[in-house]
Amino acid sequence: MCAGCVVLMIGVLAGCAKREERVYFNGNYYPGKSRAEKEDRQNFTASVSRASSGLEGAQLAAVHEATRYCLANYGTSEITWSGVASGQEGPVYARSGDSLSVSGRCEIW
Repeated sequence: MCAGCVVLMIGVLAGCAKREERVYFNGNYYPGKSRAEKEDRQNFTASVSRASSGLEGAQLAAVHEATRYCLANYGTSEITWSGVASGQEGPVYARSGDSLSVSGRCEIW
C-alpha cells in the first residue's frame, strides 16, 4: 500500500476531517469518533460531541459515524444496535454532557 494511502486511511479512521470534507447535519458539524472493544472489534461505540448544537443532528451524526466505522473496517453498513428492547428499532442513544453515543455490532455476511 502506498505511503499516501496509509496516511489517508489513518486520517479517516481517526475521524479527522479537513474543513472542506466535514459532513454537516441540520447545519451543524458534530466531530465524531469510534472505539471498538478489544475482545471483538465488531462491537463498537460511536460518539459525537457538540450535541447541544442540536439533538436531532447529533443523532444523525452518531449513526453516520457508526456506519462509517463499519464500512471502513468491515465493508458493511449493516449494524445490530445494542440495548434495543424486543420489538423496538434502534439505535439507542446515550448522552453524557455534550456528547451523544450509540453502540452496536458490525454485521458481516
